[in-house]
Order: sequence, then structure tokens, then C-alpha cells
Amino acid sequence: MAQAERYAFIVENFDHHSSMNWRYQFFYYLDTKEIEMYDIKNKRTFLKRCPYDGIQRDMLYIGAKIVVYSRQLTIVDFADAYTRNRLQKKTERTCAMVKPDAFLNAGKIVNAIVRSNLRINQLRMCKLTQQEAAHFYAVHSERPFYSKLVDFMTSGPILAIEIVGEDAIAKWRSLLGPTNSETARMEKPESIRAKFGTDNTMNAAHGSDSDETAEAELDFFFGNNRVGQCANLSNCCLCIIKPSALIAGYQGLAIDQILQQFNVTAMELFRLDRANAGEFFEVYKGVVPEFNSMVDELISGDFIAIEISENGGNPVEAFREFCGPADPEIARVLRPRSLRAQFGVNKVQNAIHCTDLPEDGELESNYFFNILIS
Repeated sequence: MAQAERYAFIVENFDHHSSMNWRYQFFYYLDTKEIEMYDIKNKRTFLKRCPYDGIQRDMLYIGAKIVVYSRQLTIVDFADAYTRNRLQKKTERTCAMVKPDAFLNAGKIVNAIVRSNLRINQLRMCKLTQQEAAHFYAVHSERPFYSKLVDFMTSGPILAIEIVGEDAIAKWRSLLGPTNSETARMEKPESIRAKFGTDNTMNAAHGSDSDETAEAELDFFFGNNRVGQCANLSNCCLCIIKPSALIAGYQGLAIDQILQQFNVTAMELFRLDRANAGEFFEVYKGVVPEFNSMVDELISGDFIAIEISENGGNPVEAFREFCGPADPEIARVLRPRSLRAQFGVNKVQNAIHCTDLPEDGELESNYFFNILIS
């Protein structure tokens, strides 16, 4: 009998009780969708081979976070040469950036990435300072357009994205089209720069040109320095595009509708463990019967948190109406154009969490854009 094909990874799990980082070998059997785990430190089986529908092949890549029986695991390395050889090229990483001129079209660009079978592993909105922009484009410091480029890149918010996939660098650059937007409109009219760019500098988006450049640029945006912090943390409310909506591929569509109607001042992709998710939803404990299911949903995968601000006002009520009733079935009757009516499945997988009370907006935004990232 032929041996079942399997992938092997090294995964880590942080145990809050012991404050220890545990490492395991994690095995995924492709034909049967079974999983298995081996405790490296104690040299014993941690989880016997068993079926597990919550893990799919495309969820497994370096840096990914997966949840197995409420335990969040981070994939940190390949565990054997076979897995490395099969997956390394398929999990190439690149840095994408939506520039200030195209920020209001960021949702459409995110949707183009998702529809191209590329995976978004990290995402965050930034507002670069002159010094940060100058550092990012230091390679062009001797070029005549350098000052103009730095000024442009600090003129408004940007969206930095880590894209993962087979030949991700080449595929993303193909989606972008020629550097000059006018050339793109002539040679590749369906490209991102053709649709959303203006010229050679204001050309909508950026993409890394090599593995080395991608690593440096990803470290710039997603390393420990936290460049371009932009959250208001006042006169605001919080939106979460839930994991089930991301799995269904709705994130770009939802972001696009939000950007067209509201002032977005922060956005970032998060992954939470059970402790953090329970803490965030604490106010609902004992109040709504779906509390445990809400926590399970939030830790089931990546989600996108968005801060929505209103100068001199409070956006909570307007945005809550925009999202629609918590039950998508009711939303489809009462507010058929609302986000939950369009993208929700049930009361738990209802696509969107939004701040319920005006006084909670700053608290919820502060939790994600200050407490969790500090």
C-alpha cells in the first residue's frame, strides 16, 4: 500500500498558564484531511491522527496561524525536506502597498488579490512620516523624482499587505501592470495601475521586485518598529470583518463599501487566541447565548479590524445601521443592502462585528490599535 502523502511543519503554541512557548511537529495528511501532532520537548504523541475539517491545505504556510481544538498554533518552519520542496515556492512572500492616490480603492485592490488565489497574510494601514517614507525609498535617493515621491507617499494613508502564494512576486507585479499608469492603460487596461493610477509616481500601488526586497519591505511595515501608526482612538467605533467572511473572500468587497461611506482611520489584520477573544467579548458574557460561539468564530482565523472616526461626532449609530441587524436573515428583510445582509450567514457568522454603544467605540478601538499592538 502506498504511503499517504503528508506535509510536516514545526508549530508553536504559547501557553498563558505556564508562560511557555511549546513546539510541536504538526502533520497534515492530504488525502484524508487528517492531522497529527507530536510534542518535541517531551518526545511523545500529543494528538493522535484524526480527521479535522477545520484545516485546509491552503492554510498551511510559514507564518500562518491555525486553530486546532481551540489551541492557536503558529507555523514557524517546515519539518522535513519533502514539505519544504513541495511548498516553499508555493508560499512565496511579497510586499504590496496601496499608495495614497488609490487608498479609497483599497477594497477593490484587496478583492483583486483575493480573486487571484493569492493569500493575504498581513495587512495594516499606515500614515508615513517624511523620515519613514525617505527610509523606505532610500534606494531612489539620488534620483530626480525622489523628493516628489517622498512628498506623495506622506500625503495620505497607505495600506501595506503581505501576500503569500505560488510565484507571488511575479503574480502581484502582473496584476499591477506597467509602472507608468498611462502605459498601463495602453498595454494592460485591466491592470490595477491602469484602473486606479495617474502617472509614473501616482501609480496606485507598489510591489516588491525580488525575494530580498520583499523581505526588507515586509520587515519595514510588519517588523517591530510599527511605522506609520495612524489610529485616532477618539470619536470612533470599531468594525471587525470576521474570519468566516475572510474565508468566503468577502473582505475586499466589505472594505470597499466601508471606504465609500465612512472615514477609516486605522485598519489591520489580526489573529487572536481564546484568552484575548474572550476578553474582548467579555461584555457579552451572560448576556447573549451565542457568547461561546462568538469567541470560537473570532479565533477561527484571520480577521480585519477597522477604526471608523467622525470629526466632532460619534459614528457608532450610523455605522451600526450600515451593518444591519445582527441576524443576517432579518437584515435581508429589513436592510437588504446592509453588510450583514450581503455577506452574513447566521447570527454568529454574520460577517461584521460593530460597536453597539456610543460609549464603547473608543474602548474597542483602543483594545486593538493600542493594547494588543503595544
